[in-house]
Amino acid sequence: MTTQVREPARARAVLSTEDFRLLQEAVLFYLREHEDAPGTAKFSNLYHRLGSVTRR
Repeated sequence: MTTQVREPARARAVLSTEDFRLLQEAVLFYLREHEDAPGTAKFSNLYHRLGSVTRR
């Protein structure tokens, strides 16, 4: 008796490039509204990481 081994299905992208642009726009809106809030640096870093995804 032979058992067939199936390869796992290829992973599909969960978010599209457009989704990343929308997220980046939302983060930018947050940054502008909360310029002096503590923790803004984390959002600024996220904004730039999202931008690097949309430039690919």
